[in-house]
Amino acid sequence: MFSFTRSIVKDAQEFDEYAMGIVAAVGFAVILYKVVTSDAVSAELQGIVKRALDARM
Repeated sequence: MFSFTRSIVKDAQEFDEYAMGIVAAVGFAVILYKVVTSDAVSAELQGIVKRALDARM
């Protein structure tokens, strides 16, 4: 009986760990999206691409 209960508790702890990992990953993705789509970063990325396309080979 106790081993069954321990198994359920262990499964619940593993689920919590995965859930927290997913929440952290989504939070990081949201922050990264906000940074990359900001005006300053967008303008800098466009400048980099423009310079790369205008470069002579």
